[in-house]
Amino acid sequence: MEFAELIRTGQAQAELLRGPEEPPLRGTLCITGHHLLLSPGPQATPDLWLLLLRNVDSIEKRVAGDSGTITLRCKDLRVLQLDIEGVEATLDIARSIEVLLRAGQPLTGPQKRRCSEDEDLLRAVLAGAQPGARGFIVDTRSPQAAKQARMTGGGTEAKAAYPGWKRLHRPLETGRPLQESFVRLVEACGDLEQSMDRWLNRLESCRWLSHVKETLSTACLAAQSMEQEGACVLVHGAEGTDSTLLITSLAQLILDPLSRTMAGFQELIEREWIQAGHPFQLRCAHSAFSHARPKHEAPTFLLFLDCVWQLGRQFPLSLEFGEGMLLALFDHAYASPFGTFLCNNEKERCLCEVRTRTHSLWSGLSQPKEQRKLRNPLYVPNPLAIWPSAEPQSLRLWQGLFLRGTRPPEPSEVAWEKVWQIVTDQEKTEGSQPTDSASEAGP
Repeated sequence: MEFAELIRTGQAQAELLRGPEEPPLRGTLCITGHHLLLSPGPQATPDLWLLLLRNVDSIEKRVAGDSGTITLRCKDLRVLQLDIEGVEATLDIARSIEVLLRAGQPLTGPQKRRCSEDEDLLRAVLAGAQPGARGFIVDTRSPQAAKQARMTGGGTEAKAAYPGWKRLHRPLETGRPLQESFVRLVEACGDLEQSMDRWLNRLESCRWLSHVKETLSTACLAAQSMEQEGACVLVHGAEGTDSTLLITSLAQLILDPLSRTMAGFQELIEREWIQAGHPFQLRCAHSAFSHARPKHEAPTFLLFLDCVWQLGRQFPLSLEFGEGMLLALFDHAYASPFGTFLCNNEKERCLCEVRTRTHSLWSGLSQPKEQRKLRNPLYVPNPLAIWPSAEPQSLRLWQGLFLRGTRPPEPSEVAWEKVWQIVTDQEKTEGSQPTDSASEAGP
């Protein structure tokens, strides 16, 4: 991943406070892969203000109302304050300076080959962080699996070649085991004749909620390492297109308020799943009812959606989208009239001219008649990180998906519809009230 790919907001209006002896400088703040730049307006001096990103020692961010403040403590002992217009722009710029990376496994092989470019990149990441910052390599494979991968050309990072980086193994199931867990869960949910005890035993034995727990725990580990320890984090698995994307996308949802908006969530999926090369065509060739069991099938994206549903259940006000959005994404990932989830990577989509010969799912979901199904009427913007509990007692079966064909609507779903009705009625009432000018006008 190039550093430029980490930039979320290219520019924003800001005011720079450089110290008590210098006047504030107001203009357009721009961020590049190497510098922060502030360009004053045409009425001021034409000189640019520049700050090398590697000079930033630590970052503090605060938001209030419709603006925010970023305090930069520099390695040369300067303390700079940027007052930025827009909460989203503030958070985007702060996140762009902080680093979360994803990658596939290093190709060390049985001969323990090294890649100087990889080593230089991770060395540069730590050099751009605050002094003493550590780096964590979160490997989503078990130590044994990583060792076996070396025999076929893969492997892990050698400790001596990556000073300052510590490897953490957090094994997550992918491929056949995850698909079999999904199949067993669907079979259990479709059996309406079983007793409650048998149902609970089958639910536990399929281990789907165990996968949810392990995934959320690993995502929290990556997020906490960045947020609370100021560490740099690199996440990888075997190919970097399955469990790797699970963790990086969930970590961003935990930390980044923008990713929890409708538009931000769509951008997250586009960036972290579609453009990053999750092979939807292979992974979602069949769902849970087919007798065919190709080894390349796996409900990795469904596991991501389930984890997001758990986030929404634990933080019902913090996500702008609701269960309807997650159900729609599940349906379209497996079968869709749109082209968004077609093919396995960007190269195949270009060869098939997907973007010019099909319509985008996002344009379909943006239609007004669809928004009521997708949006959360209780949403309140939350600028803080949300820390989910991954304890077994905190996780629930996603009944809205796994039981939607075998049970009547739950009381919660009826209540959800009533909330929407209240919000709609309130909007109609506010829209029908006369304006101040109209109420003051005479007959």
